[in-house]
Amino acid sequence: MLIQIDKLSRTPIYEQVISQIELHIRLGDLPRGEPLPSVRSLSQSLGVNPNTLQKAYAELERRGLCVSVPGSGRYLAADASERLLSRSRQQLQELGVLIKTLLGAGLTREEILRCVTDALDSAGEGDKP
Repeated sequence: MLIQIDKLSRTPIYEQVISQIELHIRLGDLPRGEPLPSVRSLSQSLGVNPNTLQKAYAELERRGLCVSVPGSGRYLAADASERLLSRSRQQLQELGVLIKTLLGAGLTREEILRCVTDALDSAGEGDKP
């Protein structure tokens, strides 16, 4: 698993680590029960404070994406990808609510569609069915 961080980014490092691990889960790079790199080894390879990584791992555990096994480390939860998919579906529902709010505020369907299309295009998803 390759984690890349941008130390010059405005996004905190622990959030970057969380996003990278979530991406690897979505891509299937981390199979169920796979051990996560230790805080110490990841800290050394990324050149960041171990407390920063501890914070990221604690948040991943809070989200139910990994489990801690005392004396053994942290492991990817068996249902991690399903949890991420469920969260994405919830976000999609929230997008529906936001669209209704935007329409109620006077934005046109065309403006909203243009914005969604632009966002999909910038994410490289505009050409997929």
